[in-house]
Amino acid sequence: MAENKAVYLGTGRRKNAVARVRLMPGTGVITCNKKPAVEYFGREALVNFAATPFRVTDTVDRFDVVATLHGGGVSGQAGALRHGIARALLEAGEEYRGELKKAGLLRRDPRMVERKKYGLKKARKRPQFSKR
Repeated sequence: MAENKAVYLGTGRRKNAVARVRLMPGTGVITCNKKPAVEYFGREALVNFAATPFRVTDTVDRFDVVATLHGGGVSGQAGALRHGIARALLEAGEEYRGELKKAGLLRRDPRMVERKKYGLKKARKRPQFSKR
């Protein structure tokens, strides 16, 4: 009976977003911060992006996802959710490692926003040059 109540955990990160993911055997419902994923993200494309680990491992509609997201923007949070789902799937079954690794889903995306430098308008954008 305890096998039926299995919960797999994974933490995903992207930019400044963090996703704490709980994966449970179910019907493929994704819930983010107590809302349906489509309602939370507002775009179907972001939900599909976050669900790529399921498509890669052929586990679509086999797990329910309950995620707590914070930090960053919607795009970063979708990336964090994808990373968290991939890590939780790894905990669910070690046989998924090859496919997830090949698709590059287990690696945390290291790209961060470059800091703004003094004398510039943004990280690299310069003020307009005036000859006179």
